[in-house]
Amino acid sequence: MKLIKNTLLSLIGLAFLCCGKVEAQQRPLVDVAIDSAAILIGEQTVLHLTVTADQDRPVQVVIPNDTLMAGVEVLNLSKPDSTMIENNRMVIKQDVLITSFDSSLYLLPPLKVIDGTDTVYSNQVALKVSTLPVNVENPEEFFDIKQVWKPPFVLADYYPIIIGILLVLLLAALAWYIWKRMRERKSLIPFKKEEPKLPPHEQAIKELDAIKQQKLWQQGRSKEYYTLITETLRRYMVDRFGINAMEMTSDEILALIKQTTEAQSVYDNLRQILSLADFVKFAKMNPLPDENDLSLMNAYLFVNQTKVVELPKPEDESTEKKEE
Repeated sequence: MKLIKNTLLSLIGLAFLCCGKVEAQQRPLVDVAIDSAAILIGEQTVLHLTVTADQDRPVQVVIPNDTLMAGVEVLNLSKPDSTMIENNRMVIKQDVLITSFDSSLYLLPPLKVIDGTDTVYSNQVALKVSTLPVNVENPEEFFDIKQVWKPPFVLADYYPIIIGILLVLLLAALAWYIWKRMRERKSLIPFKKEEPKLPPHEQAIKELDAIKQQKLWQQGRSKEYYTLITETLRRYMVDRFGINAMEMTSDEILALIKQTTEAQSVYDNLRQILSLADFVKFAKMNPLPDENDLSLMNAYLFVNQTKVVELPKPEDESTEKKEE
């Protein structure tokens, strides 16, 4: 009896052990869901594949790369995403992007999963592909192909055009201004007209008057005072006698003036100015007030004694006679 009892217990334990192994190695679960079961021709939808299997068993999902079935094309396969769950199992998720260009009702074939030597298939889903509804009674409801959308307005895109327009307007205004000035026979640059050049003696007298007004030697600026006087006389001699007085020494100028003029007083007046000016500029001499006044007076005298007196024109004389 004990032997029979032990044998029965052994058989019962072996049966439980076999059942545990069967439960431990379950078959993969494969499920497919679709985003939209009804689409228009050319639209796209997604199949969501979910595989639940044991971690220690190799699982291979078989999905066509280009055509799922006649009339249904595969556009893209996402990378499988694995997640570990309880009881040493894992969940594999993968998306399949599909489309169709033929209107029909499709019963999509099941997706195949190979689990070692076992093959498991998913459930099947339906896909309805429709064309746009056409109202035959109102054909005017058909619309032409839509125009290409215009890009949004961005001011920076129009900067070259704006700058170009401004440049054209500026050039047009400049051309109009030049044309107007030329038509009126005016200078293109509306600056102050140059005053007519004065005769040499008048220009020299004008500059001597300006020197007198500055009162330089009264401020202790004797060197500047004599420098201005001598430069004024040198410029006068350049225009009056045609000599390069600006580059000549005082002795050279005096020798030339002595040959040019017959009046001794002209030579004496110029010699007094140039000699005293050399002492002030090079020997740092400080002249007396009377000497400073005398130098300016002699400069006036030199200019007035050597100036060229312009005779009145015959036309002016005849005009004066008529007026008398």
